[in-house]
Amino acid sequence: MKRTSSLLKSGISLSVLTLLSRILGLIREMTKSAFLGTGSLADAFTVAFMIPNLLRRIFAENSMTVAFIPTFQTYLEQEKNGSESAKADMKEFLSATFTMLSFAVTGTVMIGILISSVIIAVFFPKIGDFSATVLLTRIMFPYLLLISIAAFFQGILNGVRIFLPTGITPILFNLSVIGCTFALAKPLGNPALAMAAGVVIGGSLQMLFQLPFVLRAGFSFRVLPFKRCFGNAGARKILTLIVPTLIGTAVYQINDLVSTALATYAGVGIAASLQYSIRLQELILGIFAVSVGTVILPDLSAHAVNKQWDVFQKLLLNAAKIIALVTIPATLFLLCSGEQVIILVYKSRRFTDESVLLTLQAFRWHIAGLFFIALNRILTSAFYAQSNPKYPTIAGIICFGINIVLAAALAGIMKGGGIALALSLASMVNTVLLLVLLKKSKTMDIPGFLAPAAQFTLKITLFSLAAAAPLYFFGARLYTPLAAYPRIIAQGLPLCMSAALFALIVLTLLMISGDEFIKNAAKKIRRQR
Repeated sequence: MKRTSSLLKSGISLSVLTLLSRILGLIREMTKSAFLGTGSLADAFTVAFMIPNLLRRIFAENSMTVAFIPTFQTYLEQEKNGSESAKADMKEFLSATFTMLSFAVTGTVMIGILISSVIIAVFFPKIGDFSATVLLTRIMFPYLLLISIAAFFQGILNGVRIFLPTGITPILFNLSVIGCTFALAKPLGNPALAMAAGVVIGGSLQMLFQLPFVLRAGFSFRVLPFKRCFGNAGARKILTLIVPTLIGTAVYQINDLVSTALATYAGVGIAASLQYSIRLQELILGIFAVSVGTVILPDLSAHAVNKQWDVFQKLLLNAAKIIALVTIPATLFLLCSGEQVIILVYKSRRFTDESVLLTLQAFRWHIAGLFFIALNRILTSAFYAQSNPKYPTIAGIICFGINIVLAAALAGIMKGGGIALALSLASMVNTVLLLVLLKKSKTMDIPGFLAPAAQFTLKITLFSLAAAAPLYFFGARLYTPLAAYPRIIAQGLPLCMSAALFALIVLTLLMISGDEFIKNAAKKIRRQR
């Protein structure tokens, strides 16, 4: 019960910081849209940043974190049990992991810089500005090393339930990119170069900021000879976990690579518009899905180590309900108000009416898959907590094929919207596959999990439809009287009013229904004050 309560407390704290980070991330995209619009230089930066960012997700966020935390949890349990050699074993394990990660990523960065032109020529032959894309890719490749080490630090801190630095480091990154763009765009004569410099500086800040927290928590590490690294039991376990995870994560990230390549064939500005769209989607995903997934993984891992499967299932069910409570209302609200959100956030300078339409085409279909993408991150945590990355890998490979086939088929007909729809449909299939495979693990009562989750989800969907109806039929009338005012007022004020009305209707219906989950959540929030 204590850990279930901590899920809400830690999740709220991390979500507040993540909210600020995602808002700054939107401001970063607003800065990009103002300086680059949806032209060829915008496509060049989008592709160049995507390549090291794609590898970051393979080496750092997903594979490294999900393989590291369950293994790290085992060492923490040994320390709790008072083992005499536990501290020495922990230091050896952390040193071996740090050494292997650093050498692997450094080699990747060096190779990546050398063959950047080949990568762009092979995957993005239709890119509008080839030379700029290659140069920007080379500048930003070192970001991969910086953020991978930062992810290692994050894994240590999250393993001992220290989440504050996790929430702060993305804020530092976004501030770095925004600040460098405004400060260096004119001196460098190229806003894309200024943004690239901000990416590298921001990665350095993310790494350096977390190190004092790691040392203060009592953990230390050093570079070891490779022979000792491979001789360490914990490091070997990470390698056995990380190989299938690398495959699954790589498949998912190659999805992005191929989808972006298809976008460059679909026309100028399509690749950039997809990124602008997905940034809005990730605002919700980052605030809630990633935050909840980050918070529950250490607890799920601890329950799995101790074979506490009833508590494990209850924690996962609560996380799934939180995801439904947030993403389903957000989906329906944004389907009604997506155009206004895009105009408010992006439309300025080089981001024209055509840019708005390009982004809206993708956004409507991206947002349709919001619930499934968010739920997948929670379900995947259940496998990783059990040190079972094989099943998510299988699901990822199947969905990779589905996404690419659908994206290739729909891109010619629906442009960016088709690529976005393919991702949403593949994510829905992935959810079904993960649930089927979770049942095969035989550690959970899947019917007992699905019944309350589906009932709650259906209730939220019906209440959200009721809240969306007034906006669908009458929402445009809120914008008409303010059309002559500046964009921040003409779009922002009616949008806030419609969001408040929507939220009020949903919350009122939830309170009237007497939902137990909502009542318990409200009690816990009051107790934390």
